[in-house]
Amino acid sequence: MELQLAYFKLGLLPTNTYVLVNQEDGHGVLVDPAIYADEVYDAMVEMGVKTLDYILLTHGHFDHILGVPGFLEKFPEAKVVIHEDDEAFLTDPELSHAAKHGLEQPPMKADIVVKDGDDVPWEGENFHVLHTPGHTPGCIVFLFQNLMFAGDTLFRLSCGRTDFPESLPEKMIPSLKKLAALDGNYTVLPGHDNFTELEFERQNNPYMK
Repeated sequence: MELQLAYFKLGLLPTNTYVLVNQEDGHGVLVDPAIYADEVYDAMVEMGVKTLDYILLTHGHFDHILGVPGFLEKFPEAKVVIHEDDEAFLTDPELSHAAKHGLEQPPMKADIVVKDGDDVPWEGENFHVLHTPGHTPGCIVFLFQNLMFAGDTLFRLSCGRTDFPESLPEKMIPSLKKLAALDGNYTVLPGHDNFTELEFERQNNPYMK
């Protein structure tokens, strides 16, 4: 498998939106599309994406989901994946905080609803789902090879906010400890800001100690 990874900072906050493509056959995956952007679609075409298999959502906040309808127009075959505890965010602009920011949230639905430990098969391998509640009830991390799509659970030397009404602050530290306990190292691809490494976070992140 010849993988290419690209990311784009999109939307109001801005959010890291990721594209992963197997250049051998043109199958791709999109992670956390903050908004629809032609620049991302054009880049996907340039990367060789012919079939978009999944739109993977690490959680249901507006800045991670509002691009879903636009990309589905371009790639109607894509299946939308979210954790069962955040599925309601896709149809509730209050829950997703879209309404709070004066943003319209087009209707969208999940094709695949996952829970902790599930595997989402892709190209003979799997995106492994880890449920990491805290920032939202249904926050998840996707593991693929040495990549950790961490959403708003783990950031460089920090972690996701837990002061929203829907947050579960008591669950954040256990979720981070769950990540720290994983075998080996991962490149951490967070929902915002800079990439990091899991081993670096184990050693330096005050929320992981």
